[in-house]
Amino acid sequence: MAITVCTGKLHRVHVTGARLDYEGSITIDRRLMKAAGIVAFQVLHINSMRNAVHWETYAIPGDAGKGEVLLNGCPALLFHPGDQVIILALEQMTRAEAAKIRQKVVHVDKNNKILKVEIKKAS
Repeated sequence: MAITVCTGKLHRVHVTGARLDYEGSITIDRRLMKAAGIVAFQVLHINSMRNAVHWETYAIPGDAGKGEVLLNGCPALLFHPGDQVIILALEQMTRAEAAKIRQKVVHVDKNNKILKVEIKKAS
């Protein structure tokens, strides 16, 4: 049986743009994605620190080193530049695999530059 596990987290990254006219998704700096173990087109959960809005969408790699976090399509109505969000990367796995997981939690500065990456063990 598979369960859903949070394997990576971008903690309090700052939204750098919101494009309503784009067809959907979230564009994230490739360095941030790599640090959190996020792959292109992976489904993510985005949670707003401003208004507690929760959104689900998929990742699109952005330019490396620019710190971009762009909400595209419908979420552009809910998330605004400057908002802090928590982005959760989820994966399906067995309970045995989950017991061995090493979650990556990425902390950033106000420009979304990586300050540190914490590795958390399941137990």
